[in-house]
Amino acid sequence: MNKTYPVKIGDITENLPVLKISDGMSIAFFNLHGNVALTERCAALLADRLEGKTFDVILTAESKGLQLAHCLARNLSHPFYAVARKSKKLYMQDGLSARVKSITTENMQTLYLSAHDAELIKGRRVALVDDVVSTGGSLSAMQSLVEQAGGEVAVNAAVLAEGAAAERRDLIYLAAIPVL
Repeated sequence: MNKTYPVKIGDITENLPVLKISDGMSIAFFNLHGNVALTERCAALLADRLEGKTFDVILTAESKGLQLAHCLARNLSHPFYAVARKSKKLYMQDGLSARVKSITTENMQTLYLSAHDAELIKGRRVALVDDVVSTGGSLSAMQSLVEQAGGEVAVNAAVLAEGAAAERRDLIYLAAIPVL
């Protein structure tokens, strides 16, 4: 029998599969991919939490944050959002990069921002949005990209705060989950 961890996000309860990521550490795995209703609901709830916050553009890291950022931008009537990619594409040769160590990835990764997305951020206030914040590594890498692009981080937001991330005063989130 697969173990799950129930989490209540607004009016939805999701039973997250518990996955071992190392000896002595497991996480409740949250996945928005393919779940239209959950993505739409999380974006609506997050949009409500971000009301009154001033920012011009949303930045997310691929891949699970993509659909959330899209729905959130639509709900907040933002005309665009930027994406920090996990691989450097041909059109990104003149872009920016920042290193990141994520709790769910064994090795160091690099996030890349295209010159086009860097231009969207330049001189603007940015909302960093992710599906789950745990160690804060992805947020730190995205913050570095914003600073390199000449923007300013205005707010950090996520659907879930995992472990100690729930104690962060600079993070807006919908629900907390433990590191198991």
